[in-house]
Amino acid sequence: MVWSTRQLAELAGTTLKTVRHYHKLGLLEEPERAPSGYKRYDVRHLVRLMGIRRLTDLGVPLSDIPAVAAADERSARILRALDAELAANIQHQQHTRRQLAAILEDGAPLGLPAGFGVGAASLPRAQQDLLMACSSVLTPTAMSVIREQYTRPRDEMDEEFEQLPADAPENVRRRLAAHLAAEVRAQRADRSVVADLDAASCRNLALTRSVVAQAVAAFCNEAQHDVLRLLGVLLQKKEDERGGTGEGHENAVHPPRTAPDATH
Repeated sequence: MVWSTRQLAELAGTTLKTVRHYHKLGLLEEPERAPSGYKRYDVRHLVRLMGIRRLTDLGVPLSDIPAVAAADERSARILRALDAELAANIQHQQHTRRQLAAILEDGAPLGLPAGFGVGAASLPRAQQDLLMACSSVLTPTAMSVIREQYTRPRDEMDEEFEQLPADAPENVRRRLAAHLAAEVRAQRADRSVVADLDAASCRNLALTRSVVAQAVAAFCNEAQHDVLRLLGVLLQKKEDERGGTGEGHENAVHPPRTAPDATH
């Protein structure tokens, strides 16, 4: 008994269009035709078609099916590459599920880069946007250092900077800058701060600087921006007094609770 194209497709669990596509690619041999002109498929076509479906279900690209089906020298290499790709996809999906769990179960904020916990949800929206922008140009290692900063309790000065009004007086700005400078120096001493924009960048440094500078300008108000400027001046002054080259003002990434500084 022979079958029509429609019957063959039904037996193999596929479609007429797919069978015709496999013919066009040369994956499935064209059968003999009846005097009426209709194709006549037999069990050999069915087995071949089901073999093709088996490989496509495994994710083998159509272009690689001849080599895999023939079990030639490329077959094992193709299947190992496919297995590695699937393993990477599974890892990515598991990572995504962990992020979703953090959002659904722990209330982690959507407006922050992945990995920032619920403790950072209370940050002002402008500061969340600043961190999101910076995550586009900083390495995963640098971002992990920044995330670590947010696991520590915020002191009054941090909160004062976050809520600083644009018309804050000069003495308040200088007091905040001095406090933050001492904090940065302490963090640099125990290596708990991203201190060098060159090392922290995962992009062209000029591009990184432009992103950070624009983010600071867009998401910090006039007073906050001035505090960061004063902070940079104080850090550079300290380096000059020590006579070292250190991580000066130009390349410093200042505390994440204020902003990385690429404005000068």
